[in-house]
Amino acid sequence: MLKTISTLVLLMITLNAQSKVIETVMGPVTVPEQPKRIIVLTNEGTEALVALGVTPVGAVKAWQGHPWYPHLEKKLSNTKVVGLEHNVNLEQIVALKPDLILGNRLRLEKIYPTLSAIAPTVFSDRINGDWQSNFELWANAISKEKTASLLLAEYHQQRDHLATQLGDNVHQSVSLVRFLPSQTRLYFKDTFAGGIVNELGFTRPVAQNKDAFALKISKENYQDIQADVLFYYVYDKGDGKGRETADQWLADPLWQNLAVVKANKAFAVDDIYWNTSGSIISAQQVLTDIHRFLLQ
Repeated sequence: MLKTISTLVLLMITLNAQSKVIETVMGPVTVPEQPKRIIVLTNEGTEALVALGVTPVGAVKAWQGHPWYPHLEKKLSNTKVVGLEHNVNLEQIVALKPDLILGNRLRLEKIYPTLSAIAPTVFSDRINGDWQSNFELWANAISKEKTASLLLAEYHQQRDHLATQLGDNVHQSVSLVRFLPSQTRLYFKDTFAGGIVNELGFTRPVAQNKDAFALKISKENYQDIQADVLFYYVYDKGDGKGRETADQWLADPLWQNLAVVKANKAFAVDDIYWNTSGSIISAQQVLTDIHRFLLQ
């Protein structure tokens, strides 16, 4: 395959008189100032590009959706699927003749040399709670820094206004629980939603007050879920298995006897916004959800 890729790359190379160097976790990368054919290999990056007003020629399939998240699909009607975030299709990437590829080291470090042979490739480091720095990286790579700055300023204004409105409510503890096929997880501070909760000033339950990602739990850990406020979300690929896990937990007397549940402070939220899509559009929706559940 590498020989085929190399041959095709030679056919697609074009000279770009204007370029710049981007500092990345993989080292400096020279990218075109105005890329025209961008492929994005991370769901977070796909949402970021849409927010920045850019339609990629190719993107990895969304974790949920057919093939895109509902809130992005209108903007991606002409975007081609190039595999999954953890299993990209190199031949499809080559066929789209990109002049820039955006991806993530955590998922794709092993094939970075191959991707770089196809087109300049910019990788972010992680996908945990780093969405804002990643958003700035994507914006820099496609020369949309001013747009990104304005969008982040709007987000910060919305966040700060919400924090003011919440007042003493921010002294409450917030629990984050995610249901997946055959497992349930607590989400800690170094996550997409966890980072936003932290920004607002909420505290976390002792068991979740960690600068880490997440932990799989069993029903023996029910008390680790307890908090003043609980947000829970369900990851379901469409086969109903994630929903099945959620239904089992929600129907259990141990769940129903949690003080936060009895107080009607346990709220179901959308996994797409609270976890999987993972950039600025979703972050604004998380703030909107918190306002709706705690202030209306």
